[in-house]
Amino acid sequence: MDLQGVLDKLSLFLKGEDCHPEPMVTADDIRARVADVLPGVHRDLEDLVRIQSVSADPKRVSEVRRCAEAVAELFRAQDCDAVDIVSVDGGLPAVIARKGGPDGAPTVLLYAHHDVQPENGHADWESPPFEPTARDGRLYGRGAADDKAGIAAHLSTLRVYGDKLPVSVIVFVEGEEEIGSPTLATLLESYRRMLEADVIVITDSTNWDIGVPALTTSLRGLVRLDVEVRTLTHAVHSGGWGGLVPDALVAMSRVIASLHDDRGNVAVRGLRSGPAADILVPEERLRAASGAVPGLEWIGDGSPVERLWTRPALSITGLDAPRVEGASNTLVPVARARISLRIAPTDTIDNAVACLIRHLEDHVPWGATLTHTLLDTGEPAWMDAVGPVYEAARVALTDAWEGTPPVDMGVGGSIPFIAEFRQAFPGATVLVTGVEDPGTRAHGANEGLHLAEFERAVLAQALLLKHLGDL
Repeated sequence: MDLQGVLDKLSLFLKGEDCHPEPMVTADDIRARVADVLPGVHRDLEDLVRIQSVSADPKRVSEVRRCAEAVAELFRAQDCDAVDIVSVDGGLPAVIARKGGPDGAPTVLLYAHHDVQPENGHADWESPPFEPTARDGRLYGRGAADDKAGIAAHLSTLRVYGDKLPVSVIVFVEGEEEIGSPTLATLLESYRRMLEADVIVITDSTNWDIGVPALTTSLRGLVRLDVEVRTLTHAVHSGGWGGLVPDALVAMSRVIASLHDDRGNVAVRGLRSGPAADILVPEERLRAASGAVPGLEWIGDGSPVERLWTRPALSITGLDAPRVEGASNTLVPVARARISLRIAPTDTIDNAVACLIRHLEDHVPWGATLTHTLLDTGEPAWMDAVGPVYEAARVALTDAWEGTPPVDMGVGGSIPFIAEFRQAFPGATVLVTGVEDPGTRAHGANEGLHLAEFERAVLAQALLLKHLGDL
């Protein structure tokens, strides 16, 4: 603001008049505007779902690019100051949109991603995965929730406020999240000046339940590793050599069995654990959400939320071995397994990798040869959820959910890029919010967005910006 502007405001103040040229937006105004903009936002979300932006599929890279262009056009239509499609190191495109607010107001970065998971078998879907279908209060389709609904929430925020934003806004929509954000760190460094903000809102998580909001305050990290066990240079007849020479599948089975104790706790020494909030999850909810077969016993010790949020978890997500059908009567010379290790928010990638490799090497039986290949990793995250930004978020969420306060929850999965944001912008407060719920089925067949919860999430974000502008 120039000197004359300052003098004009001072004159109005001395006269006892309102210094604001427009009336301040109230919470009721925001609620009304959310209701006004949602029908159009729903249509835009459906159009985005129709774009098959599967970043893991090289054959659909053009669709990822088409989705970035569609996102950019949506934000250009909001009279943003600038909208750019960017990429680095040959990575997939991201969208950065900027719109200024009042002088001196904080800057808020709103994050989402426009790439989606593969849809896998279409036969498992009740409606076509890329044809958005509304039924029973949900919008079904790949990406309808994860995370094109995040884009739609940010679009809603700009439409609610128009040219009266209470803060300056940066919208950052990534295009590689579902393949581990391989170029994100470089992108953040290359476009630091365009992305620097006081508050970063990452809309890529979940709420506690239908009717109960949440702030995600911890996430487990990830280590994925392929292990190979070899006992022979070539296959040999089981009748001629069985009983003397171990086959690779039996050896691999013993390695895999060593990874858990008899109660199902991860048996890799040196991995760290931490406490979890004292939150009770109903047994019926756990069984319904997990898809557990009747009579299945849970594994591990501790409360359910400790086992899901703050303790390590280890799974075998792939196994290379001969098919049962057509298998010959020979000793298998080599077997491979893919290990997915979720590490506690209090652990580190370096420690977890070292502990896991040491365990595998110590437990390979009978002198078999064991080799390993580290595939990818993701740092865990833990947020100290205190301070005025978090208080503003709690007020906004409580108001949007009609008096129900948010749960500070952990997430058993990983969002590795949170650590990259915190490293790139150490002075920013990071909030992790979401549009999902326990019934969303993100990454699975019949992914669906609960439309009533989405409206609450949109309202909460709009209220949050108002509260941040008032700080």
